[in-house]
Amino acid sequence: MTDRLPPKLHNAFSLRRSVVALIAVLVVSSATTAWSQRPPRPGAQAAASQSESPGGKGEQPSSNRQAANAQHLPPDVTTDQSVELPGRTLRFKTTAGSIPINDGEGTLQAEIAFVAHVVEDQGGASRPVTFVFNGGPGASSGYLQLGALGPWRLPLDHIEPSMSPVVIPNADTWLDFTDLVFIDPVGTGYSRLDATGDSTRRQFWSVDGDAEALAVFIRKWIEKNGRQASAKFIVGESYGGFRAPKIARVLQGNQGVGVSGLILISPVLDFSTFGQRRHSPLTWVVHLPSMAATILEEKSAFNRDALRDVERYAASDYLADLMRGERDSAAVERISAKVAAYTGLDPVLVRRLAGRVDTGTFQRELNRQRGLVASAYDATITGFDPNPTSANSHFEDPMLSAMGPPLSSAMTDLYQRVLHWRVDAPYQLLNHDISSRWDWGRGRTGPEVVDDLREALAFDPRLRVLVTHGASDLVTPYFADQLILDQMPVFGSADRLRLAVYGGGHMYYSRDASRRALRVDAEQLYRVARTPVN
Repeated sequence: MTDRLPPKLHNAFSLRRSVVALIAVLVVSSATTAWSQRPPRPGAQAAASQSESPGGKGEQPSSNRQAANAQHLPPDVTTDQSVELPGRTLRFKTTAGSIPINDGEGTLQAEIAFVAHVVEDQGGASRPVTFVFNGGPGASSGYLQLGALGPWRLPLDHIEPSMSPVVIPNADTWLDFTDLVFIDPVGTGYSRLDATGDSTRRQFWSVDGDAEALAVFIRKWIEKNGRQASAKFIVGESYGGFRAPKIARVLQGNQGVGVSGLILISPVLDFSTFGQRRHSPLTWVVHLPSMAATILEEKSAFNRDALRDVERYAASDYLADLMRGERDSAAVERISAKVAAYTGLDPVLVRRLAGRVDTGTFQRELNRQRGLVASAYDATITGFDPNPTSANSHFEDPMLSAMGPPLSSAMTDLYQRVLHWRVDAPYQLLNHDISSRWDWGRGRTGPEVVDDLREALAFDPRLRVLVTHGASDLVTPYFADQLILDQMPVFGSADRLRLAVYGGGHMYYSRDASRRALRVDAEQLYRVARTPVN
């Protein structure tokens, strides 16, 4: 796909290099974990409930148990906060802290750090609460906390590594209509593994183990804060959008927690649609509209309706000619001319590629004459190519890589100066070690959550799902999910599952208009999801 694998979905795109990475057997020793998918053994209810107290079967000596359960992260700190916003002042309490995750014997396995913003005078214990995380695997929640949803925001409209990390009040915060709990999965942010050994690491750094652990965290936070009566919502970005339906299913199942709504930001619903293999026609179909969106934005502001033409072509004539194959010279000629027009690339180059333009070529060739490369996360954002005259080049992503330093600094400043929660360790905004070690599960096909979505929507007729994408995102192209969602049943009402496409890329919320549009759509989902059924 690209000369440099985008780290936020690093392993997702290793699919095209090695099928082995996706068909590796999931080695999860779950017999002694309270967040296993297996039902508890008869008489083992205490283990299944994640009891925090010592005692019970298999009890260790007191001194050993105390040592094993000694938490490394500081105690929770709650502070009073306020922000002045247009037309309103928000006053709220913010807690920075962590929740321990234990095994079935009560031994500490990990500590999951969080930041929770709670408005106490607007509904109290029944106010909606939203659990938020990013993706990667290996990304902390800092992207959504300071990029889109939280009460403070780091301006990301002009992204440079040396930009000031000073945040401003976020007029588009969701705190007006829901409390917010930002979660850093194990190994990200300040969250940490406490138990040693490869088997424990695999438990947390795997598709199923990750979902189980985060579901346990959510259930424990709800119980600790007495929020059983609140409507619960889940927001996840990128791989976080992939994990969200899985977490909802685990919560609905063995954690006994219902979920009112899911909002998926730039998600992957089915990894088998990715791989950028030349012999797969669907590969080229799903990426073409995002490339066209980039060219359209060079001419005018984002217009969703302007993409309808390329979507129709991609799903009809383009697909039909791709199916005819590269041996059909007439088909190659037809699609080469059309693809060159949609992508703005040199027709000679597109013909040489037989009308099949990979994202790496698009990133580099679109602005090659100016010595610029485009971001895979938003192809409208460019940076200098370090090797502009070379046939190949390895370069940092002009969006994702550039936002790393200022966002990391802003998060540490938030924790230390504003929230008064200091951890003597680096803040892991994006932990590459996790993505390189991630266990993608068993089977011969890529992991997917389409079935999880189907089951969740069928199981609870009140559940609402909003899938959102940025049009010029080459990492998780919106058209891939549009094709999938079009195949889903109605489940009573078509608006229970909806797709929204905004201007921008993977982190489309860096744009003011798109961030505001997301807030409007989210607030509408919350309002409808909480409306009593007649």
